[in-house]
Amino acid sequence: MPDIEISQRLINFLAFIPMFLLSISVHEFAHAFVANKLGDDTAKQQGRMTLNPLKHIDLIGTVLMPFAAFASGFALIGWAKPVPIDRRNFGNPLSDDAKVSFAGPLSNFVLAILLFILLKAVNVYFPGESSFVTNFIWYGVFLNVFLFAFNSLPIPPLDGSHILFDLFPNKFTAKLLNFGFYGSFILLIFIYSPLWGIFMKLVNFILGLFLMVGGYE
Repeated sequence: MPDIEISQRLINFLAFIPMFLLSISVHEFAHAFVANKLGDDTAKQQGRMTLNPLKHIDLIGTVLMPFAAFASGFALIGWAKPVPIDRRNFGNPLSDDAKVSFAGPLSNFVLAILLFILLKAVNVYFPGESSFVTNFIWYGVFLNVFLFAFNSLPIPPLDGSHILFDLFPNKFTAKLLNFGFYGSFILLIFIYSPLWGIFMKLVNFILGLFLMVGGYE
């Protein structure tokens, strides 16, 4: 039994890697693309306005954390190397930064929709396709809905904290935005608090809407 469990975990992990790399690359590309459109080409000049995952890999968040999750069996959250943004290049620093910040989560939501359309097409035109393929695509839908909701949380260093400050600039939101490394502790407390269960209910509610619209319920 332990060998079977390890093998299944390995299969899940190997399926996770390409979808995770695709999802974080789309996320960071969206940040860079919108920033460039709004006047800040910092990310573009550094070669970060690309879908190439190698440009967005963070040693800890993209490599060590996922492998630690596989080795330990715990669900740990990974991340990509954030694209550099210089607000001084924006015509309207607050509203433009909000657009750039929201572009990342929004791109994951759009990717979730595209993957769900692909899943529907596979089920319609290739009904005999292996469950691995459909499960892989559905995992991509789940992952990107999760990333959309998770990164929208107003907790530093997530995109939602930038959006909160841009929409409501004041001393409190400025301090929250500048928590830096300590924000990660707040995030960790949130993940292991009862609020995490509420958050996952929101994620499952969104996924339920996908299934309902797709005619699966």
